[in-house]
Amino acid sequence: MTLEQRPDQPAIRMAMMPSDTNVHGTIFGGVILSQIDQAGAIAARTYAPERVVTVCLREVEFHKPVYVGDIVSYYAWVTDVGNTSITTRVEVVAERFRPTGVTVTVTDAEVVYVSVDDHWEKVPVRQPADGAV
Repeated sequence: MTLEQRPDQPAIRMAMMPSDTNVHGTIFGGVILSQIDQAGAIAARTYAPERVVTVCLREVEFHKPVYVGDIVSYYAWVTDVGNTSITTRVEVVAERFRPTGVTVTVTDAEVVYVSVDDHWEKVPVRQPADGAV
């Protein structure tokens, strides 16, 4: 199966604010996790007839901290499509506030979603054309 590649444009791009910090003065990991979930869901919606819910966010290891003022980009793409599930990959990249123009990869994650209807019952996803995701 041909997998989607990392897109050129991020699903989400956010400026990190002082309200997002933890007690150490860096951006709280939960803020990043929440935005990973949102970015992955944006990618997964391409295949869902109604909505998706998060089933699993696989291991996330933070490689670099994120600071107030950094612009954080969340690149998300679909890596697998099942009968009712959609698996995405999300890569998180921070553009430093200081020094300007420096970018670092913060983390990446695999997130699995299930397509559901208005009654929260699983429903089949749209299958990719020609077996390509």
